[in-house]
Amino acid sequence: MAIHVGDAAPDFTLKTQDEKEWTLSAHKGKNVVLLFYPLDWSPTCEKENCSISKDQKLNAAGSVVVGVSRDSTWSHKAWRNQHALKHDLLADVKLEVAGKYGVVHPAGFICHRATVIVDKHGKVAFVQVQEKTPEARDMAAVETALAKLK
Repeated sequence: MAIHVGDAAPDFTLKTQDEKEWTLSAHKGKNVVLLFYPLDWSPTCEKENCSISKDQKLNAAGSVVVGVSRDSTWSHKAWRNQHALKHDLLADVKLEVAGKYGVVHPAGFICHRATVIVDKHGKVAFVQVQEKTPEARDMAAVETALAKLK
């Protein structure tokens, strides 16, 4: 089931790369950018996450950015350390959260490259899904959507 703008964002708790629990509802009052991506250690995912970490446009005041993929916490930790990423990476090993958000890839073992912005009130404010896995997300559209929420 796909998620749509205006829907209440499904709450969830996942582990970060540091084995800490991260819960969406704990960030109410901030805009949350959920960056779903297929896999650590893949070229497009690496390029995007490194760019997002260096650019910091998405990390404006009142915003939180997290990456979400099916990789394990230990994979996330190694990948984050190798690339000096500044945002947390959440382990959705069983793709349960990807399922709640409707972004599981038809192949069934990864999620789509997708962006969901949850506003300060817990509502979905933006959804973008890349149907072709190798294609990078449209960061200009993501930045524009986030800027409208300030």
